[in-house]
Amino acid sequence: MTEERNWAGNLRYRAAALQRPRSVEELQEMVAAASKVRALGSRHSFNDIADTSGTLISLEDIDAGGTGIVVNSDARTVTVTGGLRYGALGEELERRGFALHNFASLPHISVAGAIATATHGSGDSNGNLASAVVGLDVVEANGELRTYSRADAPDFAGMVVSLGALGIIARVTLEIQPTFLVRQDVFENLPWTRVLENFDAVTSSAYSVSLFTDWRGEAASLAWLKSRVTDSAPAAGRSDFFGGTPALQGRHPLPGVSAVNCTEQLGVPGPWSDRLAHFRMAFTPSSGDELQTEYLVPRGHAVGAIEVMRSMSKQISPLLLVSEIRTMAADDLWLSANYGRDGIGLHLTWKPEQGAVERLLPLLEEKLAAFDARPHWGKLFHAEAAALEPLYPRFTDFKAMAERVDPEHKFRNAFLDRKVFGV
Repeated sequence: MTEERNWAGNLRYRAAALQRPRSVEELQEMVAAASKVRALGSRHSFNDIADTSGTLISLEDIDAGGTGIVVNSDARTVTVTGGLRYGALGEELERRGFALHNFASLPHISVAGAIATATHGSGDSNGNLASAVVGLDVVEANGELRTYSRADAPDFAGMVVSLGALGIIARVTLEIQPTFLVRQDVFENLPWTRVLENFDAVTSSAYSVSLFTDWRGEAASLAWLKSRVTDSAPAAGRSDFFGGTPALQGRHPLPGVSAVNCTEQLGVPGPWSDRLAHFRMAFTPSSGDELQTEYLVPRGHAVGAIEVMRSMSKQISPLLLVSEIRTMAADDLWLSANYGRDGIGLHLTWKPEQGAVERLLPLLEEKLAAFDARPHWGKLFHAEAAALEPLYPRFTDFKAMAERVDPEHKFRNAFLDRKVFGV
């Protein structure tokens, strides 16, 4: 096929062909005919999780006009095709008076891809995006379309964060709720001493809280607070937030970068679909010249893990564009980084210096190992199957399920061989 790269440009897919079905029926035919096959989402993974030696299938042209968004108002669910972008889904749900409980910081990513990798959004009480899934329509290796639901599939919790190992997700059904308004308040230069002494109070101050830092110095550069306007929002309108002062103009996470691509701040209320994300759907947030890594650690280890990151600033900061700290609630999804535990995410947006980043990752993971850090599946990390298996209580169960569903390994690829199956 012609050269295809991921969003960041750091990976060239090695698949022999790229196909674009226009219907679920065409998708079934393509999967049945392939010897090796994987779904290609929004290409926002920074590793080879989506690649294959065989055929890549993009779902972007299925329901390209968004007409396949089916809202069940009585059940409070929405069913969408797997290739739909979260931004488009958010706009349509808001138009109909509904909302998702959580949203990714980047609305450009596909629903199925985000779910399959346990991409999360943020908020102390908010499960990740995959925790909203109540139904899956999956095209399995023989081309058959199988429907699974949380209500009646015994291993449903193992199917949601699938890493693409169980088939191609044609449609997803998500829980929804009535729409709500959100305001964003941004504070600058929060002293680390105050943040770490009051970490629970900081992160519970809004529906979703993100801290941004380059790990240098004695302060976190920014705190972004996203508050439901119907909630008690103790930070809204404050002149001081744990030593931080209110931003007087819109701020981008990167110092010196215009906030024009960011969702509106300064406490102006707006729809959830235009505030829970960090970036606006109408803009590309960057040129893609970046790499990303993220580690998720149990909530109880938050302060210790942050202190380790600060202690490594001399190694981390020269390679870093910005880092984000956010929180998320526990879930029961087998390969979710928050399986069985409330967590915090330590997200790193790197300069496009992959060799240097990959040399640093083993040391970083060694330092975070004491906190049972689980890496984000779609980003750069060093650990392989032998090191990852002890971190997930249902890891062996997932491998056994994948073997049952795909005994000929049609959906296996090099990433799964290294990171899951230990081949």
